Amino acid sequence: MKDFIFGLRAVIEALEAGKTVDRILMRRELGGELAKELLETAARYDVPVQRVPLEKLNRVTMKNHQGAVAFLSPVEYYRLDRLIPQFYDEGRVPLVVVLDGVTDARNFGAIARSCDCGGVDAIVIPERGSASASSDAVKASAGALFYVPVCREKTVESAVRQLHDSGYLVIGASEKGAVSYTMVDYTVPVAIVMGAEDTGISPEVMRRCDSLVSIPMLGDIGSLNVSVAAGVMIYEAVRQRLDAGFINK
Repeated sequence: MKDFIFGLRAVIEALEAGKTVDRILMRRELGGELAKELLETAARYDVPVQRVPLEKLNRVTMKNHQGAVAFLSPVEYYRLDRLIPQFYDEGRVPLVVVLDGVTDARNFGAIARSCDCGGVDAIVIPERGSASASSDAVKASAGALFYVPVCREKTVESAVRQLHDSGYLVIGASEKGAVSYTMVDYTVPVAIVMGAEDTGISPEVMRRCDSLVSIPMLGDIGSLNVSVAAGVMIYEAVRQRLDAGFINK
């Protein structure tokens, strides 16, 4: 069972007290000053709010939730704009994985496990349309999500733009990639972008990538599971960095 709190005032106080909230469900028709205060507080702490029917809230709890339920995250979320200068200050050559539309918690957890094993410095996810660092994802990661910082940003596009402007080479993994994933340089600050299994990287994000690379498919099935593909990409970065005589971790 996921950890959650309910009630308008209780959710507001949890946010103000610094609790890491994964997301908030609010009754679709809910109005009033307290509901407005909750929305404003959630926005201030970059916590996504999803407007839902009353029935969905009642499936979470039949207690007096007052139209608001907040799910607590088992891990802390980080801010990308704070981590980027920190990595450079520490003398790292950062390696970041960006997930665009990866919604399955098990895939997210498996990617996080590869990230930890491969020395990835951070994982970036969007506020909406993505799996989060939930208890299911933590379990699938074998606990790796307790060690790899997860940055939850407004959008993937804005995160990729920020990484690019900060000197990262942004590499998108796509079947549309013109070159093999082994033919780009991972020994510089790199952000690897992985897309959803069904639709891949969104067009807006794809346009912001410096390189689009593909993993050769030699069998009858046309694509890898996204967590496997992420592992392949991450360990190409590990191989190149070890050959170059350095690794961050």
